[in-house]
Amino acid sequence: MDHKIVLTGGGTAGHVTPNLALLPSLRAAGFEATYIGSVDGIEKGLAEDAGLTYYGIAVGKLRRYFDPKNFSDPFRVIKGFFQARKILKDIRPDVVFSKGGFVAVPVVRAAASLKIPCIIHESDITPGLANRLCIPAADIVCCNFPETFDLIPPEKAHLTGSPIRDELFRGDREAGRRFVGFTDDKPVIMVIGGSQGSAAINGAIRDSLTELLKDFNIVHLTGKDKMDNMLLTVDGYKQYEYITDELPDIFAMADIVVSRSGANAIGELLALHKPNLLIPLPSASSRGDQIMNAKSYEDQGFSMVLSEEDMTSKLLISKIRELYETKDKYIQAMENSKQRDAIAAIMELILSKVKT
Repeated sequence: MDHKIVLTGGGTAGHVTPNLALLPSLRAAGFEATYIGSVDGIEKGLAEDAGLTYYGIAVGKLRRYFDPKNFSDPFRVIKGFFQARKILKDIRPDVVFSKGGFVAVPVVRAAASLKIPCIIHESDITPGLANRLCIPAADIVCCNFPETFDLIPPEKAHLTGSPIRDELFRGDREAGRRFVGFTDDKPVIMVIGGSQGSAAINGAIRDSLTELLKDFNIVHLTGKDKMDNMLLTVDGYKQYEYITDELPDIFAMADIVVSRSGANAIGELLALHKPNLLIPLPSASSRGDQIMNAKSYEDQGFSMVLSEEDMTSKLLISKIRELYETKDKYIQAMENSKQRDAIAAIMELILSKVKT
């Protein structure tokens, strides 16, 4: 191995999977990769399953609201900083790449104190609190959205898009059809409500089945415990809580996609050039980032958007039909996007920070 890189990020799978998507390219370029995360976060199992050496450090969550832990967590952050600093001094990496989450704050700050170049990735339009604390210490900030450039120092900002797992590009349309059992040649709608599923999207799709199934087949990823057993035998409608191994084939089979607008989900739709109808999580249920993500993709011509508050069965059917009829213009816009090869763009930035 010629170079060393430390990856960090955690708290949710969205803070880990983009790091792991970079691994094949990092290894091909001669990097030895190590992961620093929290002692017992979701990132530990994911990183170890990917064959990475893993170091756990103390993590404190920084909150904007009152909580008794606000008194103890700053000390955990300080402890994590010194733990990360010791690990980094031992490993002596050429560069640190961070995907965010609170575990990243002590790692990025420790790397900066040791003059180790830091590259961080921000998935959403507006950086979350953890990344806002990392940006001053970072050399480069990789962004998913052009709008993010207004919120960070312009000399640090690079529009890269989000790293997508290579296997998603290797799907087989016919294998997808065999897996779900579609035998006719109707176009396919793929419906994704996020890992937890969306009661609103699930309900609206099911209310619209009679009309939609006249012209489409539907594969519906409902989320955990959200399947409707009354609909298991409906021709042309297949539901699954989630799909892992066959997901690339399902994407390949899908002509259009109905989805939430989480940053990683829409990054995959853009990379795969899938015409999509986005139904963002309402602001009452989130910090509003999905609404901003969806608006950006709509403005760039990548997506059609329907707000959950406005959604009726009739409007949903109308939007889906319109999306299918105009799908080529969305594919064209996505093919012309600068964000289509995030891994190559990020690898170029990583290599620019490695001393030869």
